[in-house]
Amino acid sequence: MERLLQTIKIAINEKIYLKDPESSDLGKRIVEHSILMIDEIGFESFTFKKLGSKIGSNESSIYRYFENKHKLLVYLTSWYWGWLEYQLVFATNSISDPIEKLSRAIDIVTRTIQEDNAYSHINEVLLNKIVINESSKSFLTKEVDQENKDGYFVIYKRMVNRLEEMIKAVEPNYKYPSSLASTILEGSLHQHFLKDHFQTLTDCNQTNTPGKFMSELVFNTLNQTNTNG
Repeated sequence: MERLLQTIKIAINEKIYLKDPESSDLGKRIVEHSILMIDEIGFESFTFKKLGSKIGSNESSIYRYFENKHKLLVYLTSWYWGWLEYQLVFATNSISDPIEKLSRAIDIVTRTIQEDNAYSHINEVLLNKIVINESSKSFLTKEVDQENKDGYFVIYKRMVNRLEEMIKAVEPNYKYPSSLASTILEGSLHQHFLKDHFQTLTDCNQTNTPGKFMSELVFNTLNQTNTNG
């Protein structure tokens, strides 16, 4: 799978950026070092001026790729969901049993991320931390409805739809497949955040992982529907 992924370009909505960062060495350095810097100092403290100083480039050159740092964050989170979608598709495509398929999908989208050498300029481990800590800032804005219409979040929504279809395959009578699917994605991010920062508010830890919790929650819910059906 690693060799195959090396040939795949994560397709991001062109409205998010002014110039495709994958099209040049500077663009790739902008992405690479923005991940490193946001992880180090946080999104609030991150600026294009600081990034430009870090990569030895004019601040204005970064603005030729992204209109503002919000659009950059949307790009990074979109890339992450696109990358994770490929992991999900490759890992589940050959599985015919719907229960096994959903179980594998939950494991993929909730597990602790390992670095993928297919993309040398992107540290997926740090990007995962950014998604856990910062991704809500990409859509908790006044512009979210317009950005949604413009397709900024299409990859994330596609991920939810994939999980929704898997849930329906396991239990067609369940009334809330979309809600459960979005809960798998957002709930696992929240549990990872609590595990790292508010340990007294979660039972998740290195042994009882967010993935195990989410899997038990999902299948207990679906089994209850089947029992009551």
